[in-house]
Amino acid sequence: MHELAKHNDVTSAGEPGLLAPDTSGMNFYRADPALADLLRIHLPEPLFRHIEPHLDRLGALAGGHLDECARLADRHVPVLHQRDRFGRDVQRIEYHPAYRELERAAFGEFGIHAMSLRKGIMGWPEPYPVVAKHAFTFLFNQAEFGLGCPINVTDGCAKLLAKFGSAALKEKYLDGLTQTDMSKLTQGGQFMTEKEGGSDVGKLTTTAVQEGDHWRLHGEKWFCSNADAKVVMLLARPEGAVGGTRGVGLFLMPRQLDDGSQNHYRIVRLKDKLGTRSMASGEIKLEGAIAYAVGKLDRGFVQMAEMVNSSRLSNGVKSTALMRRAHHDAMTVAANRVVFGQRIIDLPLARRQLMKIMLATEQALSMSFVTADALDRTEAGSQDAAALLRILTPTLKFRATRDARKVCGDALEMRGGIGYIEEFATSRLLRDAHLGSIWEGTGNIVAIDALGRAVGRHGADAALAADLHARLDDSANVPPAWRDRLRDLTDRAVGFAREVAARSDNEAEARRATSLLYHVASAVALAWEGGRIHEMRGDARRLLLSRMVIDHRVSSSDPFRLTENSVQRTMSGHLLGERAVGMAEVGELLLAA
Repeated sequence: MHELAKHNDVTSAGEPGLLAPDTSGMNFYRADPALADLLRIHLPEPLFRHIEPHLDRLGALAGGHLDECARLADRHVPVLHQRDRFGRDVQRIEYHPAYRELERAAFGEFGIHAMSLRKGIMGWPEPYPVVAKHAFTFLFNQAEFGLGCPINVTDGCAKLLAKFGSAALKEKYLDGLTQTDMSKLTQGGQFMTEKEGGSDVGKLTTTAVQEGDHWRLHGEKWFCSNADAKVVMLLARPEGAVGGTRGVGLFLMPRQLDDGSQNHYRIVRLKDKLGTRSMASGEIKLEGAIAYAVGKLDRGFVQMAEMVNSSRLSNGVKSTALMRRAHHDAMTVAANRVVFGQRIIDLPLARRQLMKIMLATEQALSMSFVTADALDRTEAGSQDAAALLRILTPTLKFRATRDARKVCGDALEMRGGIGYIEEFATSRLLRDAHLGSIWEGTGNIVAIDALGRAVGRHGADAALAADLHARLDDSANVPPAWRDRLRDLTDRAVGFAREVAARSDNEAEARRATSLLYHVASAVALAWEGGRIHEMRGDARRLLLSRMVIDHRVSSSDPFRLTENSVQRTMSGHLLGERAVGMAEVGELLLAA
């Protein structure tokens, strides 16, 4: 499953003082055959052939030049200057040149922020599907997680403007938000969080007063990432509007006014964050800032909520990227470090830990692209896909972001004490991983959204059940007994989710029910993919991951019963190795006791 043993020479047993190598110089695309497999499954062949050379280039940059830039940008954090050198009250955020180089690659060379909106990026005549865009997201964020937020919110601003903005606003701002020419690019921001509100958006206190063709905003935004963005989308309550989310409007606020002067809001300070330190997050005080209404004033919250699917998917992909980078690092250490006369990868307990890292990573990769595909079909007009997306996005966001914290911590431990040192990437991965489960809703909020709203209010569980059954029906080469087991578990997971959603006193079970939906859905996706990959190139090993999800993340086990046996050892050997395994051999392992 992994080819990292070839990346570096094994440390000699006669040189015990040498540290294990890291992933420096690795091509993250070439080191990840699963990514290419999933893209071949989800994308038309001509599109895959077109983007593969670009993915190969980004994979090399992410393991080399961009990784070094990310290390420097994390260490040399943004600095807020309140005045220019002439004493004028002009605010400016100073960034390290390494951060600017990361921007140039993401926005300029690859255009990740605009891939699903603008034609012609990297020579493709149409906008890219979301699946293709997030292949680039996945690779880029293995090097740099902090800039992932400005990429995502710029994309989100452009989508909101394109869908709800007036013709005049689109004419004025849309092109800049989707530019790949760095001299013309206007990055976006979304300033939502307030001290009064947080996740309870209906409590926000920012006010909007109409003044001719524009509005004046007053209030404070408490956590604003990409703090000096040139175009900002934010929510405010128009003067006289009702309380709650129904009275909230969506507004576009430029950083500079038409005469070139700074708009009437201040960056009070930058946040001193645990992770994503390369990117500037700040507190904003609105002092009569000029802004323009976007869409209907009484639909601001609903309009913004339409972007949550895209943002939560992006969040899940980024957390998956952190896991894959951690997986790469753990495998590189294990394949090259010799202790007590053996490579770490050959030691039983280390192999078990590597499998835990691999399993969560592969689950998240599969669910990310299943969700991206649902978003593509939704945007093409499929109502069934829209219902499916409604449950997939919070489910992915809830579980993948939490798994990333554990995976990155385990990978750090695989390197030992040196993994805790900032000279290696592992400590940065762990710090960054903690953002995912907070950004776009904490775990509790997202689990309630998945169960209370997606299942209880919208009935999206029916779409999920239909989709999973359809994937099993589409997997004729997968052993029937395994498909039958997955069908039964699908029905049980969906039934449990419905039971939890039906009663308000079951809210405490929302997290467990959401996790079960994720694990069973990922087991089905892995089985479906395994069948497809076997048809393409004769390798059915992804099915073994499907069984491991059920064995280790779904099935109840006796804590006093030994679980390691010859079947588990054989499966781990196949997954940690490089040899393709056919369906007949995999089928025997799927059904073995």
